[in-house]
Amino acid sequence: MGDEQENKAMLDKIKELIPKEAEVSKVEFEGPDIAVYAKNIQFIYSDEHVIKNISASIKKRLIVRSVASELMDPEAAIAKITEIVPKEAGIREGGIRFSPDFGEVYIEALKPGLVIGKGGSTLMQIVRETRWIPKVLRIPTMNSDTISGIRQLLFKESEFRKNFLKSIGKKINSIPLKSEWVKATALGGFKEVGRSCLLIETKNSKVIIDCGISPEPGIKGAAANTDENKAFPYLDSTNITINEIDAVILTHAHMDHMGFVPYLFKFGYSGPVYCTPPTRDLAALLLYDYTRLVMKSGGSPLYGEKDIRTMLTHVITRDYGEVTNVTDEIKLTFHNAGHILGSSTVHLHIGEGLYNIVSTGDMKYGFTRLLNEAETRYPRVDALFIESTYGGPRDITVNRKQAELDLITAIKSVTDNGGKVLIPLFAVGRSQEILLVLETYLSNNPQYKINAPIFLDGMILEASAIHTAYPEYLKQTLQQRILSNNSPFESELFEVAKGERSDIIEKGPAVILASGGMLNGGASLEYFKALANDEKNMVIFVGYNSVNSLGRRVQNGINEMVLPGEDGKMAQLKVNIKANTVDGFSGHSDRRQIMDFVSHIKPYARKIFTMHGEESKCEDLARTLGNMMHVDSRAPMDLDTMRFV
Repeated sequence: MGDEQENKAMLDKIKELIPKEAEVSKVEFEGPDIAVYAKNIQFIYSDEHVIKNISASIKKRLIVRSVASELMDPEAAIAKITEIVPKEAGIREGGIRFSPDFGEVYIEALKPGLVIGKGGSTLMQIVRETRWIPKVLRIPTMNSDTISGIRQLLFKESEFRKNFLKSIGKKINSIPLKSEWVKATALGGFKEVGRSCLLIETKNSKVIIDCGISPEPGIKGAAANTDENKAFPYLDSTNITINEIDAVILTHAHMDHMGFVPYLFKFGYSGPVYCTPPTRDLAALLLYDYTRLVMKSGGSPLYGEKDIRTMLTHVITRDYGEVTNVTDEIKLTFHNAGHILGSSTVHLHIGEGLYNIVSTGDMKYGFTRLLNEAETRYPRVDALFIESTYGGPRDITVNRKQAELDLITAIKSVTDNGGKVLIPLFAVGRSQEILLVLETYLSNNPQYKINAPIFLDGMILEASAIHTAYPEYLKQTLQQRILSNNSPFESELFEVAKGERSDIIEKGPAVILASGGMLNGGASLEYFKALANDEKNMVIFVGYNSVNSLGRRVQNGINEMVLPGEDGKMAQLKVNIKANTVDGFSGHSDRRQIMDFVSHIKPYARKIFTMHGEESKCEDLARTLGNMMHVDSRAPMDLDTMRFV
């Protein structure tokens, strides 16, 4: 039986499962889902078990929509929705928009729970009375240009999205093909940190997990010597064309894991990108910032904003725990990785029980104020690819409570003596963690009062705003605060840096939280150049600095360097500023946490492969985990291929 016949058989089966009273007119594939169009959708939605039972039977997500002729006129529908939804929900003017291509109405509200109603009762009333399927979107408590831009883009490109999803659906919703072998090829991020990329391949499928660029300075221009700088994944070594890739799966939104994806689209990739909703939004923020920074510095970015927009229109989002076919034989499930907002470990179920792979991306199996720790329960784990950033024998971080006290004490000591503190931060994740620490100590402990303003500069505010749009991905206590309009990211303790940075630099003591975690660019580098000459000042590192980064050189005690000045010319810079490193805030697991994570995985992993770490750490961790778990454990290098079946 051919693919077309197999697809038709599946759609006919779904039609048979739906009650005749619904008057189904069309059933079609829509990406990994199945869309049903019916004249009487209220008949289906009147019994919540109908959709669940059919989804369970076909093992796919079922979406039920009205046929176009049954949809209420949009103006009348707006009036009806406004009448149904309580005013307290906070639907703003222009916050109700319609997508006829999908038969959906998007409702943006400050309090989505009031739009949903108890047990979904308000949503069901909207469906019954307007026939439009409501999609509720949370308005961030802080303004976010990124989220507004993405929602506008997806709304504008709904027709393209519809056709794209239908084409993907036909490819992946056929009867599963049977492969006899599974292999993985390391294309980047093995025995190194940066350009993470892993190709999972069978006879019938080719899927990439992550596709990043190196965090080193050499990546800024398209003309960079990629061999020397090791900036990009080894995609050209695979002997496959770009459109043979069935799917790109992203673990999270850091540049070393997703920064090369728009380049794929620039050169012809047209397939799907799977990630969680927060990962999509944070990726957009960082990718757009990358192109702006490169152009500002006079370089040529690898890709333009057009390529980033193309990527965003090809993204298919999934929440934790949703099982999704990414090819006709590979099922994907995201699990919480605890690293940054929306970060995921990736579970791939290949074939009908042929093989199961878990790739952690970056993960945190320990306490943070922002996120729950990484999930350890999976259906099955035949091979585990695990990060090793802090997997070395000496990578045991200090007690978290002590780390927080050390940070507050260091800040207070410098500011009390008239100096300024610069804390370079990754805008996503580390910034929000440090904001939570400062807000907790300074709000509740008068003895730790800092007699200096705390300024936020760079992308920190925008990244924090995106966090407020997805409270369900955060820790319960933080979730409740955001839902109660008491977001710690908007505390009066923090001031937004406005006007000229010289105003902050030339005044008295200050604490400056600036994006650019490794001092390789962004706001933190500008502040560093201005503060570096004064020994009263201090730069505090609270995260990872890669081997060749400026941050690592400062950590190692360099006392002078050459950097470009405001005029673009290279200038000598004296480094008298004190450098302090406060460990304990990393979004990565330390060695002990990695070992705990592996020992708690249920069921245990049968093979282990270390990645995303310096060479010595990957090798030592692989030996240790192998001995601890009594399994085959190795540290592959880039371009190694591992056959599993």
